[in-house]
Amino acid sequence: MGLFDLFKKGDKVGKDSAVDSSSVVKTSGETSKKGANRDVITKLSFHPEWDVPQEQKYVFNFLANDLAPLKPNQLSLSAINIEPSMANGSWNVKAFFRSSLSEAIELGEIELLILDKDDNRVASHYFDFKELGVIPAESARPWIFTFPASSITADEVPEEGWKISFNLLSLRGHQLDLDDTWKKQLPKDQQEKLAEIVKTLPKLGKTEVNFTGLQAKLNDDGSFHASIFIRNGHEKAINLEQLPLEIMDARNVLVAKGSFKLDPVLTVQPNTTKPWTFIFPKELVTADGADLSRWTARVPQ
Repeated sequence: MGLFDLFKKGDKVGKDSAVDSSSVVKTSGETSKKGANRDVITKLSFHPEWDVPQEQKYVFNFLANDLAPLKPNQLSLSAINIEPSMANGSWNVKAFFRSSLSEAIELGEIELLILDKDDNRVASHYFDFKELGVIPAESARPWIFTFPASSITADEVPEEGWKISFNLLSLRGHQLDLDDTWKKQLPKDQQEKLAEIVKTLPKLGKTEVNFTGLQAKLNDDGSFHASIFIRNGHEKAINLEQLPLEIMDARNVLVAKGSFKLDPVLTVQPNTTKPWTFIFPKELVTADGADLSRWTARVPQ
């Protein structure tokens, strides 16, 4: 079966999923207040390497004419149909990628989601949008996004009302999640410094939770204060109620060990890093001769 055979006369445009372009790509264009609410009719655009038969052009034109207008500076994915592959279990998801920007754009890697009619995720996969080529201003480009079987969590193709959408959580990048108590205590410039540090930390895995040391101090009363970045790579928030914690110095020697009951529960939002300070009382500290030039925090297994 060829590429164009997947687009049929009986296809219909389904749900549209539009986002503000600023959440996906930085552009130089600006929309005047006067034209901010105008309707943008996107024009059909084919990939320059596509040699589209005349009969197939009629099909694409028919589908494109059914697309709802966009507002300026939006990017949209308009669902058409899902063709499951009997050979390997993948889903060939037909859709229009649309742009209402006033300039051409080219995107990079973006995670897309398939959501059922109740907005439950049934598939997710990263796609290199460079393969779509340069997208002209105010245009609609038909494309097939192939979701491999490993990316699909549903047993069957979703019912009518499904949509294909951008995963905005992955688009925004990993961010600092600062608790209100820290916001009140820290000056703006220190908050900005923390945000910059977070940007320099190694990328987390999608399901990884990581504890990274920020600042350690041994006090005169023998207690040990450890400020730690709690890093959540998940796409769901994590709630910490009880946290066992060990601090190892540069020689990998245990400096402090304890278990902390967090009340109220400490919540770390998805794809964010939250700094928190843990205070180990004197009796939980063995810091004589400790080398704190470098140290690590870990959760004992």
